[in-house]
Amino acid sequence: MNKNLPLTIKNPLGEELIFHRIEMEESEEKLIMECYVPPNTPPVKHIYYMQDEFLVVLHGKIGHKCEDGNIKYATVGETVFFKRGISHCFWNAGEDELNCFGWIKPANNIIFYLSTLYNSISETGTNSPDQFDDAYLHYRYRKEFEDPDLPKLVRSLVLPAKYSIGKITGKYRKFRDAPAPLK
Repeated sequence: MNKNLPLTIKNPLGEELIFHRIEMEESEEKLIMECYVPPNTPPVKHIYYMQDEFLVVLHGKIGHKCEDGNIKYATVGETVFFKRGISHCFWNAGEDELNCFGWIKPANNIIFYLSTLYNSISETGTNSPDQFDDAYLHYRYRKEFEDPDLPKLVRSLVLPAKYSIGKITGKYRKFRDAPAPLK
């Protein structure tokens, strides 16, 4: 169990995630979380290969799309479920702040991954993480998480090369306590 919870992380786009606690459910860690998304925040497509994600809308309107391309919406009291292995994105589809409460199960490395990603984005002062942090996260945790918008050539050649350069040059010393990737 993560003793550093609750934990709040923010990205420069204004999205805020609060990791409240971890609960055990059917021998798996279920991360209880909440998100706040301001209006006009662009959606970020992603895949969690080993986690399911469930959200209930507490305030506002959520827009969401899975790999089938169909755009759907949910409002206060309605739920959204993203099954593991399915490319998806969600965004604030209203004019007020979107607030959702839900879970990710099993938690696996999601807290480390998203915290490191948000921190790197904040450190660059842009909407993108540091290129070596990005390579580290995408390559090391490629069996858990993916950005489906990355071209195959980038995933298969560029990221492994950057990851190797980062290892050789010592850029990843700051990650020495990082959790092991799942196999």
